[in-house]
Amino acid sequence: MPGYTWLKEEQTKKLYLTFDDGPIPEVTPWVLEQLAQYNAKATFFTVGDNLVKYPEVAEQALSQGHRLANHTQHHLKGWKTPLQQYLHDVAQCQQELEKLAPAAPKLFRPPYGRITSRQSAALRGTYELVMWDVLTNDYDKSLSQEKCLQQTLKHTQSGSIIVFHDSLKAKQNMMYALPRFLDHFTAAGYTFETL
Repeated sequence: MPGYTWLKEEQTKKLYLTFDDGPIPEVTPWVLEQLAQYNAKATFFTVGDNLVKYPEVAEQALSQGHRLANHTQHHLKGWKTPLQQYLHDVAQCQQELEKLAPAAPKLFRPPYGRITSRQSAALRGTYELVMWDVLTNDYDKSLSQEKCLQQTLKHTQSGSIIVFHDSLKAKQNMMYALPRFLDHFTAAGYTFETL
């Protein structure tokens, strides 16, 4: 799928951690604590409705040098949403983001990674459409914590864009995998940057 950012071409040891679906007070502050321990920066693909409910959590992420990005206002499924409704929802989320970080680059990730060609064509001129090359599957309740970690370690390489979720659904696997992931790659000499 051309026109999307799947990973960054890196000759150096840089990784790009991303977190989808937050911010929420039950999970995101814990993520921020873990990142701070490793001086790691991340990009949070936020749901606009959560920005409205929990602006203080989003502000905490910004104050620590992380980046906020667009994940629609209501976590819409692109394949099941009419074009104009989808674009309106993205614009709503962007309005909330710009209240908090007016000068931030416009990054967008479609929920579930599902977006129609018409939706992407309409957004591409305004946003960088960011996907991933490593999906942790931390939200999968049938996946063991250790399997979640091991498959994430196995597939990560320099320039990888890795997807975790700061959500209640993913909390158990993410809380197991994230600190171990950070520890592993920090020990191997990697740094973690925002997109």
